[in-house]
Amino acid sequence: MLAFLGAFALVPILLPFLVARFGARAFYAAALLPALAFAHALVLAPAVLSGVIPFEEYVWIPGLGVSLSMRMDVLGWLLTLVVTGVGALVMLYCRWYFRGKTHGVGQFSAVLLAFAGAMYGLVLTDDVVVLIMLWEVTSVLSYLLIGYYHGRAASRRAALQALLVTTLGGLVMLIGVVLLVVQADTTSLSSILAEPPTGPVVDVAVLLLLVGALSKSAIFPFHFWLPGAMAAPTPVSAYLHAAAMVKAGIYLIARLAPGFADTPFWRPTLIALGVFTMLLGGFQALRERDLKRILAFGTVSQLGFLTVMLGYGTRDAALAGVALLLSHALFKSCLFLVVGVIDRQLSTRDIGELSGLGRQAPVMATASFLAIASMAGVIPTLGFVAKETALTALWHEASAGAGWGVVALVGVVAGSSLTAAYGIRFLWGAFWTKRSVERTEWPDPPIGFLASPVLLAAASLVLGFLAPIVDTWLAPYADTVPEATAGVPAPEYPYHLALWHGLEPALFLSLATLALGAGIFWLVRRTQLHRRGRLLPFTANDVYNLSLRGVDRASEWTTARFQRGSLPFYVGTIFIVLVVAEGTALLASDQWRAQLDAWQSPAQLISAPIMIAAGVLAVRARKRFTGVALVSVTGLGMVVLFGTSGAPDLALTQVLIETITLVAFALVLRRLPARMGEHNASVAPLARAALGVGVGLTMALVAVVATGARQELPISLEWPALAYEIGHGRNVVNVALVDLRGWDTMGELSVLILAATGVASLVFITDRSDNLARRSGTARSRVGLGRRRPLVETDSGVRAQRAGETDAPRAWLVSGATVQPENRSIMMEIIIRVLFHAIMIVSLYLLFAGHNLPGGGFAGGLVAGMALVMRYIAGGRWELGAAAPTDAGRLLGAGMSIAVLCAVVPVFFGFAPLQSFTFEGDLPLIGHWEFVTSTIFDIGVYLVVIGLVLDVLRSLGAEVDRQSKDAADTEVVTTP
Repeated sequence: MLAFLGAFALVPILLPFLVARFGARAFYAAALLPALAFAHALVLAPAVLSGVIPFEEYVWIPGLGVSLSMRMDVLGWLLTLVVTGVGALVMLYCRWYFRGKTHGVGQFSAVLLAFAGAMYGLVLTDDVVVLIMLWEVTSVLSYLLIGYYHGRAASRRAALQALLVTTLGGLVMLIGVVLLVVQADTTSLSSILAEPPTGPVVDVAVLLLLVGALSKSAIFPFHFWLPGAMAAPTPVSAYLHAAAMVKAGIYLIARLAPGFADTPFWRPTLIALGVFTMLLGGFQALRERDLKRILAFGTVSQLGFLTVMLGYGTRDAALAGVALLLSHALFKSCLFLVVGVIDRQLSTRDIGELSGLGRQAPVMATASFLAIASMAGVIPTLGFVAKETALTALWHEASAGAGWGVVALVGVVAGSSLTAAYGIRFLWGAFWTKRSVERTEWPDPPIGFLASPVLLAAASLVLGFLAPIVDTWLAPYADTVPEATAGVPAPEYPYHLALWHGLEPALFLSLATLALGAGIFWLVRRTQLHRRGRLLPFTANDVYNLSLRGVDRASEWTTARFQRGSLPFYVGTIFIVLVVAEGTALLASDQWRAQLDAWQSPAQLISAPIMIAAGVLAVRARKRFTGVALVSVTGLGMVVLFGTSGAPDLALTQVLIETITLVAFALVLRRLPARMGEHNASVAPLARAALGVGVGLTMALVAVVATGARQELPISLEWPALAYEIGHGRNVVNVALVDLRGWDTMGELSVLILAATGVASLVFITDRSDNLARRSGTARSRVGLGRRRPLVETDSGVRAQRAGETDAPRAWLVSGATVQPENRSIMMEIIIRVLFHAIMIVSLYLLFAGHNLPGGGFAGGLVAGMALVMRYIAGGRWELGAAAPTDAGRLLGAGMSIAVLCAVVPVFFGFAPLQSFTFEGDLPLIGHWEFVTSTIFDIGVYLVVIGLVLDVLRSLGAEVDRQSKDAADTEVVTTP
C-alpha cells in the first residue's frame, strides 16, 4: 500500500511527457496505476473480509508520533475499490474525451492521477495528521482540476469557490484533529475509535470534524460549491463529484460513527442537515435545464441521503449507507460520463435542444436507464437493494418511537420521490423524442468512448443480483455500529442485503416513492417549474458572494488606513507593537532575575564605546551614506566581540555580511538623494525620539531579563560532543547548520531565495531575464590569441568593429572599456583580475574545510560573493557578466535542489531526512581520508549564497546601471 502511495506521487510527474509524445493515448498509461491498485485490493479481499487487516507503517515524525500508516479494513477496502476502480475507468474515458486535444492535457492528466493517489491515501491512512494533510491536498488538486478551463471566468470562480469552502472546512477540521489527538494521546485513528475518549473537549473536537466532513461533501449550508464545480471537464465531475472527493466527507462520517455516534449533537446535526440537503438538492434538480447541473443537484441530494444513513448510527442504517455509497459511485459516475459523451458529440447539454437520442444511441440510452433505475431504487439494481435496506432500518427506528427515526424516514421518503422525479426528467430530457424540439442528429462516438459508462451501468445491475455476496463484503463494517439507538429495541435478527425480502413495509414505501416521483415529474412539466424565478430572496451562494464582498471592502478599508506608502509609518507601527507587547510582558512578571557582568574581556571595553558612539552618530547623520557607514561600524564591532569570545566562524561571517551589506546599501543609495530630508522632511522628531528611546530601553530590558531567565543547563553545552560524534566534525557551528539543525538551514535557504526574488522584482521593469551571461559571452568571443578588433559599447552591448576597421591588440580587461574614463582605475582592475581566482579558491577552501575548521558553505559563498562584488566595482556590469557567465536563478535553483535531495534521498533507503553518512579510508601518498555527506548539503548552501549575491548585484547594480544609461540616452536624444 505504501508502495502504491509512492507510485501515485511519482508517476504523475511522467505523464506530461507521455502526453506530449503520445497525445491522449497516454491516458492508457495513467489508467494502469489505479487499475493495479484495484487489483491489489481484490487480492487482499479474502484477508480483509476474514478480519485480518493488512497494515503497513513508516515512522515519519517520531517526535510527534506521526507515521505514514496504511490500514485496510472493510470500509477502507470498499473506498479503495471505488477510488481506484472508477478512477481507472475515468482515465480510460479521458483517452476519448480529450482525443485531438493537447493544450493543457498533460498537466490535467498528472493532476487527475495525483488526485487519485491522494484519495487512495486518504481512505487508507490510519494517522489523523496524515489524513488532514491528504484532505487539504485533495482540495488543492480539485481546485486545479475544476479550473482546467482557466481562460473562462466561470471556471476560475468555481475553482476558487470550491477551494475556499473546502479549505475553510479543512481548517476547522484541523482544530478538531488537534483537540482529539491531545485528548486521546495518539494520532492512530483505529486506536482512537477502539477506546473513544469522552468529555466536553472531545464533543467539540467531533463537531469540528463534522464541519470539515460536511463542507467536503457539499451538505447544507456548504452545498452551493458543488453545482458551480460543473464548470470542470466532465471526467472531473464523474470522478471527483460522484465517486471520490465528495465521498471524503461521507467516508469520515462513516469512519467516526462507530465511536462517536452517541455524541449528543451527532444525530440531530447529521439527520437534520442531511434531510434538508436531500430535499433541497432534489427540488433544485427539477428546476435545471442543463443535464450536468441536474446531476450536480442530484448529487447534492444523494449526499444528503448518505449523510442521514451513515450518520444515524445503527447497524442496519450503516449497512444501507455503505451499500448506497457503492451504488451511488457506480450510477452517478455512469451518468456524468454519459453527459460527457453527449456534450462532446453535440456541444450542448440543454434538454431543450435534445430530441430523439434514445433511438439513435440505444446503447448509451440503455446504460443511462440502468443508472437512473439504480438511483431511483428500481428492482433489480443495487440501488434498489440499498434503498430498501435504508427504508427498513429507518422504519424500525420510527415504529419504535425514535423521534429522529421519524424525521429521517419522512425525509428519505420525500427525498427519494424527488430523486425518482428528476431521474425521469433526466431520461426524458436527454433521450426522449419531443414534439416541440427538432430531431437531433447524432454522430456515433467511438465504441471506446462508451465503454466506461456501460461497464459502470452493468455493475449497478449485476451487483443487484449479487446482493448476498455484497452483504458479506459490507456487513463486517456494519457490525461495528450499535444495533439500535438508545431506548429502541434491537431488531430480532440482523438485516442482510438481498434482492427480495418479501412483501415488507420498505417495499411498499419504495414503490410509493416511484409513483410519487412520476407524479411530481408530470406536475413539474405542467407548471413549467424551471421557468419560474427564484423562490427565496437569497441563497447560500448569495451569502457566499456577500461574504466575499465584505472581505474585499474590509481589506480596502484596512489598506487605505494602514498601507499609506510611508516607510516611517510602517516601521513606527512595528516598533509601537513591540514596545507595548514586550513592555506589557515585562511589567506583568512578578520577579526579574538578572545575571550581569561589567565585561568578559578587555576587548569589550574598546569595541563597545566605539559601537555606542557610531550608533549615536548614525542617528545624527544627515547624509545617507554616512549613516550607512556608521551603522556598519556597529556591525564590525560585533566582529571584534565574536572573535574575542571564541566564535571565529561568527566573526568571519559577520565581517563578510557587513561588507556585502554595505555594498548593497551603496548601490541603492545611488538612486536616492544624498542628504536625508531633501525631498520629504522628517516630521514629529520628538515622537520619533521617544519611540526610539522606548525601543532601546525595551530591548535592553529584554536582554537583561533573558540573561537570568535560564533555569536549566543549556543544550549548547552538549553540542561539541554531538557535533563530533554525530556529525564527525570539530566545527560546532558548521556541523549544527548542516546536520544537527539542517531543517532550519533548509528554511533559511528558502528565505534567501525569496529575498533575492523580491529584490529583483522591485528593480526589473519588464522581465527578470538575466542577460549578463549572453552579453558577456559576446564580449568573451572577441578575446583570444593574436590580434582582435577593438571592442565598442553599443545599445545592445559590447561588439567588435566591423570588418575593414583597424585591428587592435587583444583587450585583456574587456569590460573595462565600457566604464567612463573618469570612473575607471586601471590599477584596481588589474589587481582584482589577478586576485579573483585566488579568492574563489579560498572560498572553496572555506567550503570544504568548514567541517573541522572555521568556514563552511555560508562563509565560502560570502567570500565568492565578495569576489563578484569586487569585479563589479572594478569594471561595471560587463565585468560582472564576464565573471559570472550564468544565470543567478540557476545557482539558486541548483543549490536548493541539492539541499532538497540531501533531505529526500535518505528517505528512499529507510533513513531519516537529512541523515548524514561518513565514508573514510586510507590512500597512498594521501593517507587517511574522511568524507561526510553533509558536505553535499553545504555545497547547496554555498551555491545559494553565491546566487543571492549575484542576484542582488545584477538587480541593484547591473540593472540599475542599465536603466540609468537608458534614461541618460533618452534625455540626450530628446534634448534639442
